[in-house]
Amino acid sequence: MRLYWAVLTGGFRRHATYRVATAAGVFTNTVFGFILAFTYMALWDERPRLGGYDLAEALAFVWLGQALLAATSLMGGGFEDELIERVKTGDIAVDLYRPADLQMWWFSANLGRAAFQLLGRGVVPMAVGALAFDIALPGNPLTWPAFLLAVLLGVVVSFGVWYLVALSVFWVLDGAGVVQAAWLSGMFFSGMLLPLTVFPGALGEVARMLPWASMLQVPADVFLEKRTGWGLLEAYGFQAGWAVVLLAAGRALQAAATRRVVVQGG
Repeated sequence: MRLYWAVLTGGFRRHATYRVATAAGVFTNTVFGFILAFTYMALWDERPRLGGYDLAEALAFVWLGQALLAATSLMGGGFEDELIERVKTGDIAVDLYRPADLQMWWFSANLGRAAFQLLGRGVVPMAVGALAFDIALPGNPLTWPAFLLAVLLGVVVSFGVWYLVALSVFWVLDGAGVVQAAWLSGMFFSGMLLPLTVFPGALGEVARMLPWASMLQVPADVFLEKRTGWGLLEAYGFQAGWAVVLLAAGRALQAAATRRVVVQGG
């Protein structure tokens, strides 16, 4: 496990070196936070309690989305581009023969990346939003660690999705289409545009059952104390269930990719 811990800390330090990019990301998240916040204010002025949220809760949802955008890779930008490039160039063959598990290696690196992005690009926009707007904050101090656990599970689910996307390049000519479909799904079905509770009928029910809900909607509801008691355990169970399914699917796809490399190498 020391190897993977070293990969995790290395991933954190690696992204910490990109100070200008981090500052640009903070600025971008903050600007889009203001745009969405004013849009939400106009919408909630016409439709109070839309989706079961009052205005303060809706504004908190906006800034949570900006805080988690990079950490949970709602629109990509995580490890997948590098892994896809290694598949395209054939360097992945070297990775598969290393005495380290490919999935655990990239999971550890991505966890380090996500930890930095949460601190580097998440805290400042959230603080600015809290200062500039009357947003809802947790009333119970225990909600904060509960929220962080939900974020961690959301990061694991996000990794599971993007790992499958990256390994799909073994069987498609160009991964651009799969990547675009994944980030569009992440933006729409995570709640990034609007809380999933706003979606009507069957669309809303389906959206709340998809893995992308684990990345923003569930952590936001934990933060807003919409999930407490058994509801909180159900939220964790939902996230953990998707994490197990996606990681298992990734491991199966990794095994198939390894066989493909061995056959072609032989």
